[in-house]
Amino acid sequence: MHSIGKYFIFISNLFVNRESPRVYIRLIIDECIKIGVNSIFIVVIISTFIGAVTAIQTAYNLVSPLIQDWVIGLIVRDMTILELAPTITAIVFAGKVGSNLAGELGTMRITEQVDALEVMGINSVTYLVLPKIIASVLMYPLLVILAMFLSIYGGFLAGTLTGVITENEYIYGIRADFNEYTVTFAMIKSLVFAFLVASISSYKGFYTTGGALEVGQSSTKAVTNSCIAILCADYLLSQLLL
Repeated sequence: MHSIGKYFIFISNLFVNRESPRVYIRLIIDECIKIGVNSIFIVVIISTFIGAVTAIQTAYNLVSPLIQDWVIGLIVRDMTILELAPTITAIVFAGKVGSNLAGELGTMRITEQVDALEVMGINSVTYLVLPKIIASVLMYPLLVILAMFLSIYGGFLAGTLTGVITENEYIYGIRADFNEYTVTFAMIKSLVFAFLVASISSYKGFYTTGGALEVGQSSTKAVTNSCIAILCADYLLSQLLL
C-alpha cells in the first residue's frame, strides 16, 4: 500500500510547477524518437511472426471439414486486433522501453543529476518524466497499428506460402463480419498500456537508491511490475468494454 500511495503522489507531481511549453516540445520530440522510432524494428519482427504462427496453428487445429478455410483469416484478424497486437506488443514495449526509462532515470538519480535539477528550482518529476509519458502515449498506439497490419500480413504470407489457404480465402476471412469497435477497443488498450509502462518504469527509476547494482534491479522491477499491470488492465478493460 505504501508503494501504491507513493506512486499516485508521484503521478500527481507531474502536473505541478511545470516549465514553459516550448521546453516540453523539444523534450517530447526527443523521447518520441527514443521510445517510438527505435522500437519499430522489434515490433516489425515480433508482430510478423506472431501473425504467421497464428495462421499456421489455426490451420493445424481446424480439422473439421465443416469449417471452411477462410475462417483462418477471420481468427487471425480478431486475435491480432483484440489481443495479440496491443497486449503482446505492450509486454515487448515494457521490456525494451520500460527498462530503458528506469535505467536512465535511475542513473540520473544515483549520479545526483536529479538533485541538481531540484536545487535549481526545477520540478524534476515534471521535467524528466512528463515528456516520457506523453511520448509513450503518442507513439505506442502507432506501434500497435503497425503491429496489427504486419501481423495480419504475416498470417497472409504464412498461410498462402504453405498452401493452407488461398489468397482469396484469406482476404475474404479478414473482411468477414468485421466489427469496427474492435479497433477502438485496441486503441483504448494501447493508450492505457502506454501510460502504465511509462509511468511505472519512470517511478521505479526515479526512486532508485544506491549504485549501479540497484539501477539494474530497478530496471528489472520496472519490467516485472509493468507486465503485471498490463495483464491486470487487460482483464479489467475486457470485462468493462466488451
